[in-house]
Amino acid sequence: MWPFNQISRLENATPLDTVAAKVKPLVEKAMASRRVSDILHGVWLGHPLHPVLVQVPVGAWTSAAILDAVPRARPAATLLIGVGMAASIPAAATGVADWSQQDTQQQRTGLAHAMGNTTALGLYGASLVARGRGRPALGRLLSYAGFALASAAATVGGHLAYRQAAGPSHAVAHAEIAPPGWTDLGPLADLPDGRPTRGSIGEVALFVLRRGHQVHVLVDRCSHASGPLHEGVLVTEGGRECIVCPWHGSVFRVDDGKVVHGPATAAQPALQVRTHDGRVNVRLPGLSMGNDD
Repeated sequence: MWPFNQISRLENATPLDTVAAKVKPLVEKAMASRRVSDILHGVWLGHPLHPVLVQVPVGAWTSAAILDAVPRARPAATLLIGVGMAASIPAAATGVADWSQQDTQQQRTGLAHAMGNTTALGLYGASLVARGRGRPALGRLLSYAGFALASAAATVGGHLAYRQAAGPSHAVAHAEIAPPGWTDLGPLADLPDGRPTRGSIGEVALFVLRRGHQVHVLVDRCSHASGPLHEGVLVTEGGRECIVCPWHGSVFRVDDGKVVHGPATAAQPALQVRTHDGRVNVRLPGLSMGNDD
């Protein structure tokens, strides 16, 4: 439906690549600290932080648009515009952090989203100036223009999140098609000791790591952007063995799939493992509708 079906054109807007090439190095430099990047991505929250923070400016500006239509409530509308502008700063910081770890088409859409929001922020700033100089009618006009543009930019952001899957866990879709119950993964002796390898059950690719008689199994496709974890590097974080995604550097604990470092925020689904008669059996908790023996 028009105009929503036109948003996808942004994905192929190659002129935006020039802007991205100039902006991305600056963002990466600002996020050189792993601690800072993990905070901005929302690793500590277990959820992307950007969609949480944008509720404040969106809510403030929506309320301001309503109150501006009521003469006696216009001072409150002016206050809410300022609140929304202040809240947009941390929201933008988290959005830029996520944008820096997206693929090319996602970054094009993300740039359009950011440009719209930046212009809307400028209109809101001009609105406050006009109101402060005794030109309330112009101030309202500018704020309504800002609200319209911010709404359009939010719609583009929704396309980025839902149509282009920038944010949802990419591992869940793989986990949901795993066969129920215990599934044979093969002989324990066939698994290389101390080296990640790729296994599979049904159509689901698995990250498999054997340490002697102990085997750790995760869904192989990274929750952030579907990177193949079995191609990653093993590291130790906080005394726990972890795997680093080869695509964007997310770090997961191999024993339970918990996120140690972003950009991923969703844990990697970990499978239950048992060894019987020299063979490895696995199942995904929550989908085990077969024999529990």
